[in-house]
Amino acid sequence: VFQLLQTNLFANISFAKVSAVALLGDVPIYALDPANWNIHFHWPWAQQATAEGDAEKIKSQSKFFLRNMVRYVHEMAQQAQLDYPLVVQIRAGCVLHPNRTSWGFMDVGMGGRDLVAFKVERECWELQQPSPLAELVSKSLTSNKAITGLLEHLLSISCQSHILTLCKYGRADLERKELPVATVFARTPSPDQLLLVCRVTGFYPRPISVAWLRDGQEVPPGPALNTSAILPNADLTYQLRSILAVAPHDRHSYACRVHHRSLGTRSLLIPWG
Repeated sequence: VFQLLQTNLFANISFAKVSAVALLGDVPIYALDPANWNIHFHWPWAQQATAEGDAEKIKSQSKFFLRNMVRYVHEMAQQAQLDYPLVVQIRAGCVLHPNRTSWGFMDVGMGGRDLVAFKVERECWELQQPSPLAELVSKSLTSNKAITGLLEHLLSISCQSHILTLCKYGRADLERKELPVATVFARTPSPDQLLLVCRVTGFYPRPISVAWLRDGQEVPPGPALNTSAILPNADLTYQLRSILAVAPHDRHSYACRVHHRSLGTRSLLIPWG
């Protein structure tokens, strides 16, 4: 999945702050500097990839597109008699499947609520939540055939090509595998409760399986087992914790088992005690 996430803050009729980041999967590719609208690349190969095909044309015209977007939002705000400040969010990109088929998407929200979405196959904008503003924006954008035609090309053709080019130049970083590091320790929040904690960090890619074993058998889900969400680290790896509540004088043996793509067919097994 390639996606551009853009947040636009309109403090008043004369001020707009635009920030954006482009991601391929969960890897940041480039970002827009809110101060001057310059594009900053996270990787040298991302700049190489963006110099090819439609991506270079889009990059060269990005400030022109942004100025028109800002002007359009102010016009819609005046027509709909909206009060400032306004926050407009845009999510656009495409999904490329292994068989090289793809589908594009573009969603627009305001103030944290869905507003309209562009339907690539029909080249029209659809309401996501009925409102006078959504109807106004949908009709206005759909009637602009130059914009709808351009978006159809960008989201169905240019986006797919850009993903393939990024994968060609950045394969080593995009397909990297980082081994998980797991530690097991105990906490005693009260005299009658013992918490076994399995902390797993430093792994990439994101998918991972962490389980507790009691006497060699996997502990099933239940109120005694609590596994956190997978959270990002600053170095573009991930971490999580799995906590198992047991009785302080439990005589069973416990171990934390970790499966991850970087381990191949092996698994990490970290016993407690």
